[in-house]
Amino acid sequence: MASRAPARENDPTRRVDLHRPLHPSAKIAFLAVLLAGLAFAGTNVVLDTVHAGQTLAIGAFSFLTLALIIALAFEFVNGFHDTANAVATVIYTHSMPPITAVIWSGVWNFIGVVISTGAVAYSIITLLPVELILNVGSAGGFAMIFALLLAAVVWNLGTWWLGLPNSSSHALIGSILGVGLANQFLSTAAGGTSGVDWKQAESVLLALLVSPLIGFIGALVLLWTMKRFLRDPVLYREPAGDTPPPWHVRSLLVFTCTAVSFAHGSNDGQKGMGLIMLILIGVAPTAYALNRTMPDSSTAAFVSTAHVAGTVLHAHGGGAAPLRPERASATLSEALRTQKADRPEVFQALELVSGDISRQLENYGSIRQVPAAATRNLRNEMYLVYDTLRLLTEDREKAGVDLSEGDVAKLLAYQHLLEKGTRYIPTWVKISVALALGLGTMVGWKRIVVTVGERIGKTHLTYGMGAAAELVAASTILLAQVKGLPVSTTHILSSGVAGAMVGDGAGLQMATVRNIALAWVMTLPAAMLLAGLLYATLLAAVRAFGLG
Repeated sequence: MASRAPARENDPTRRVDLHRPLHPSAKIAFLAVLLAGLAFAGTNVVLDTVHAGQTLAIGAFSFLTLALIIALAFEFVNGFHDTANAVATVIYTHSMPPITAVIWSGVWNFIGVVISTGAVAYSIITLLPVELILNVGSAGGFAMIFALLLAAVVWNLGTWWLGLPNSSSHALIGSILGVGLANQFLSTAAGGTSGVDWKQAESVLLALLVSPLIGFIGALVLLWTMKRFLRDPVLYREPAGDTPPPWHVRSLLVFTCTAVSFAHGSNDGQKGMGLIMLILIGVAPTAYALNRTMPDSSTAAFVSTAHVAGTVLHAHGGGAAPLRPERASATLSEALRTQKADRPEVFQALELVSGDISRQLENYGSIRQVPAAATRNLRNEMYLVYDTLRLLTEDREKAGVDLSEGDVAKLLAYQHLLEKGTRYIPTWVKISVALALGLGTMVGWKRIVVTVGERIGKTHLTYGMGAAAELVAASTILLAQVKGLPVSTTHILSSGVAGAMVGDGAGLQMATVRNIALAWVMTLPAAMLLAGLLYATLLAAVRAFGLG
């Protein structure tokens, strides 16, 4: 195939008309959906708290509203960046008109968010300091939430304004790490306090580091493979003017856009969900700290599974002085803080706390019937046992624990029920996050679309380039979703476009590539610094006013 002459960045033949004004009815519809979404979230909070027997005071409800608006604003700004990447290829290959592409992408983002499992949401929350999660309703807990949300939103807005495809995942995780480090640095308690869970952070950061490389190499190899086995020359041509591609090529590109949009919703949408759940647990623990949707009939199975797991814990709890019951929860907190659970006293503590959980559920009859006064304590006990068991079972060799496969199976069965009891996401939260993502895309998509479509490569995207980049991106994101790992749609797809350009023999605009790489490198430390400073400032403020 003859080589194509590089197209200049300001070549008008490369540009797509992205500046057609919206019809007034579209603006009215946007505002109507925005207001309906906020009303939907507020109504569900009221109904859930009333149903759980917890009536929120006006001040608490106002505080909750502010916190939820900021959390949804994070997902709204996330739509500026990550969702916009999904539509760039179909817009610049003229496979779909811009507005149609944005709406179509928003629909599939919505579907991806709604059917997501929540695994990614809670893998991010696990990075936070243990005591802040357990005491999320305290002044320190709320300072943590506001600091990391505001830091992530500010950084995302700044990079969007510059048109840089920044990663919302990097920004949020950097903010969480910043809060964790600041919490550890500011602590004056004896023995210190927990900071970042570096074991969990290692796997999360590795996923963020490796996934763009997978995007680049995967798209490059896939395009080479396509050229070898798919001989249709149309795939490797630039779009001719504003003419849409043939129907079979157009169908392929619409499919890849759909796949990326769905994958993005199923992964990125969960990050806001986890933060919203922390806010709800802090302000309205009676309604949200426990999964009150679990049927009463599940109690017997829970108690039975806990008893079986208790026999394993008892067998490994010898060799240490008997642990006082009042020290059990503190022992588990210390094990999580130090990431060392291979001690007999930890097994004793697990057995004691598990026994207390079972007794409470037997007394109340079910999770649904746990009274308001006991909700927070029961949730904290279940959280501590779940995370300590996860520490024991995920890396037995490193933990130095001699557990047989049968023992591990018994502990995992109990761990699964604890997870169902505490780590859930109401459907209305998923819908609210999905709406925020979709509406954010409709507002801020143009800047990022221009960067991806015009400023990464020196030539126009061919149909094959767009398909290769998006297929690799969707596959990588969905694989990360299965593993419960957060990844960046922005960096995977941008890297995929660059890889496809290289695979096609086209050059890269190094100024844009350098700026994207700089944003990628700078996001984590910048978000960490910003979040840490905000956390320290907010914590000092609440203490100055006697609130914490």
